Amino acid sequence: MSETLERWGSKRAFILAVTGAAVGLGNIWRFPYIAGENGGAAFLLVYVAFVLLLGIPVMMAEILIGRAGRRGPMGSLGALAAEAGASRHWRWLGLFGALTVFCILSFYSVVSGWSIEFLVASVNGQFNGATAAEVGAGFETFLANPGLQVFNHTLFLLMTMSVVAAGVAKGLERLNNLLMPLLYLLLILLAVYAATTEGFGTALKWLFWPSFSAITLDVVVHAMGHAFFTLAVGACALMAYGAYMPDDQSLPRAAVTVAVLDISVALLSGIAIFSVVFAQGMDPAEGPGLMFVTLPIAFAELPWGAFWLGVFFLLLLLATWTSAINLAEPMVATLQDMGLGRVRATSLVGLGVWLLGLLSAFSFSTLEDFRPLLGRNVFELVSSIPPDIFLPLGGVLTAIFAAWVMPRATAHKALGAGDRGFALWQGVVRWVAIPLTFVVLLSAFI
Repeated sequence: MSETLERWGSKRAFILAVTGAAVGLGNIWRFPYIAGENGGAAFLLVYVAFVLLLGIPVMMAEILIGRAGRRGPMGSLGALAAEAGASRHWRWLGLFGALTVFCILSFYSVVSGWSIEFLVASVNGQFNGATAAEVGAGFETFLANPGLQVFNHTLFLLMTMSVVAAGVAKGLERLNNLLMPLLYLLLILLAVYAATTEGFGTALKWLFWPSFSAITLDVVVHAMGHAFFTLAVGACALMAYGAYMPDDQSLPRAAVTVAVLDISVALLSGIAIFSVVFAQGMDPAEGPGLMFVTLPIAFAELPWGAFWLGVFFLLLLLATWTSAINLAEPMVATLQDMGLGRVRATSLVGLGVWLLGLLSAFSFSTLEDFRPLLGRNVFELVSSIPPDIFLPLGGVLTAIFAAWVMPRATAHKALGAGDRGFALWQGVVRWVAIPLTFVVLLSAFI
C-alpha cells in the first residue's frame, strides 16, 4: 500500500479531527429539534442505544479501512478489494459517500449561514425587547430574502474551503486544536448558565425520564439516522481520517472517545436549550425553527439573555465551521484519488457545494413551490433523505466490506485490538450492526 503524504501530528489531533467532523449541526441544531419532535427521553434512549450498537462498531470499520489503505476512500476501498480478490467496484462506495457528504454539506452551509446572520443580529441587540411575533416574522423575512441567504452561504463556504485548501497539518489540524476546546468551553458555560434557570429541572426530567409508549417506528428510524449523522458515519469521511491516523494509536479507544465526546455535546446542548425553552413555558417540539425563533425569544426574557444568546450563536457557528471543514476533507481526498491537486480539488468541491446549496437557499423564496419529490422542497429533501437513508446505507455497506470482504489479517492489524477484541468487534458488526441497520432501513419503506 502506498503511504499518504500527510499524517496527524499527534493522537490528540486525530481525536479532535474526528470529533470535529462529528460535532456540529447534528448535535446543536438537529438533536434538540428532533428530540423535541420525538418524545425527548424516548428518542434519547433509542439514539444512545444505536450509537453503542451501530455507531461505534461501524465507525471503527470505517476508520480501519482508511488506516489499512492509507489512501482516500476510493483508493483504500479499491486497493483492499483487490488484495482480497473481491470486485474493485467496491471503490464506488467511496464515491457514494462523497456524494452523500456533498448533499449534506450543501444544506449544512445554508443553515450555517443562518448562524452567521443571527450571531451578528444578537451582537447588534436586534432581539432586545422583541416580541415572539417580531422574532418569528424576522426569521421568515430573512428566509425569504435570497440575497442574504446566498451571501451568508457563500461567506461560510469561503471560510470552510480556505482551511481545507491549506491541507491537513496547516489547515485542519491547526484549526481543530484551537476551536474544539473553545467550543466545549462555551458549551459548558451555557450549560452552567442553564442550571440557574427555572426550567433546568423540567429539562432534565424531559431528557432523562423516558416514556416507553412514545417509542414508535418513526422514533426508531429518526434515532438511527441521527446516530449515523451525528457521528459522521456512513459517508466514508472517517476513512479519510483513518488514512492519516498514527500507527501507534488505539482505534477502539479513539472511536469510544469520539462517541462519548459527541454524545456529551448533544446532551449539554439539550440541557442548555431546553432549560431556556421550559423556563419560558415554550414548546420543545418547534421543529427546525427551535434554534432561530424559540431561543431568541426565550433568551430575551432572561437575565443577561442578550449576552448568552450571542455566546450560543458563536458556539453554533464554531461547531458548524469545524464540522464542515472536516466533512469537506473526504470529498477533496476522493478527487485527489482521481489525480487532481489539492487546491484544484478543493475549488471544485467548494463550487459544487455552493451551486447545490443555492437550491436550498432558494427553497424559502424563489423555489418555494418547487417540490420535486414526496411533496418536499429541495431543502427538505437534502436535510432528511441523506442523513436518514444514505448515511445508514453507506454505513451498512462499509460494515459489510470491513467485516466480510477485507482480508481478516489486514482488518485485524488495522483494528489493533488483539484476538479477542477483533473477534468481538467482528461479531458485533456481522451479527448485530449489519442486520439491525437493514431491518430499520427496510421498515422505513414499509
